Amino acid sequence: MIKSMTGYGRGQAQIDGLSFSVEIKAVNHRYGDVNIKSPRLLAPLEGEIKKQVLAVLKRGKIDIFISQEHAEHLANKPVVDKQVANAYMEAFKSLKAYSGLSGDISLEFLAAQKDVLVLKDLEFDQDTLWKCLSEALSNALTAIQEMRQKEGIATQTDIENRLTLLAESIGGIEKVAALVPVEWQQKLRERLARLEENGGDPQRVAQEIAIFADRCDISEEITRFNSHLNQFHDLLQQQEPVGRQLDFLVQELNREANTMGSKSNDSTLTRYVVAVKAELEKIREQVQNIE
Repeated sequence: MIKSMTGYGRGQAQIDGLSFSVEIKAVNHRYGDVNIKSPRLLAPLEGEIKKQVLAVLKRGKIDIFISQEHAEHLANKPVVDKQVANAYMEAFKSLKAYSGLSGDISLEFLAAQKDVLVLKDLEFDQDTLWKCLSEALSNALTAIQEMRQKEGIATQTDIENRLTLLAESIGGIEKVAALVPVEWQQKLRERLARLEENGGDPQRVAQEIAIFADRCDISEEITRFNSHLNQFHDLLQQQEPVGRQLDFLVQELNREANTMGSKSNDSTLTRYVVAVKAELEKIREQVQNIE
């Protein structure tokens, strides 16, 4: 079953007061390109994040947004900056000696001074960080995969309908192509008869018949086109990402259609070829979004 490259997923996880929220957005891209925006404390884990993402999402431009969320009472804790506190006490002693005034420094007064007490974020070990983050990331990946699969089903249905139209058009081309040499042969025979009446060279006309029959023969192109269609159907049933292979097959189908068009000397055949190329262009647009 094919999957779309576009999608969105969100996941959360919480362990021991540590909480992460992960959002994943993906759009079309030739390769798997992962971009991460996260708090600095997660920088050492970016390699593991990419590894987990690319194990699930094989292709696409993938943007990952990670935010850290704490329960408010667990987000940080007050810490004494001893150097600042000592500096204040030394300054107060110096001021007392200089001024000759009496008085004691109370704990409340000292604690009220700027930067003596500071709020410091809680610290977590790497194992706890990764355990919580990996769970949130897994939840987000599950959500985006569900969306990509739903879009993939709709895309596959559309492509299969168009492949049916292509097969019908190729069937029409095959019927018309079989008649074209016969019609032209009849016209050339009539020309040969007129030349014989006027003393022309019948051998040259016979050569023209043979050359034309060879130039307008598209049986090989039709065979290859049908073979590519069969491969296309097979690839649509694969479980692995097949977007690049499908893109290549569309190019090959277009190549065969262009060759048929260049060999066409019949208006009906030309109309069939134009219809084929129109459907191939619509399929190409759909294939660009397949993983």
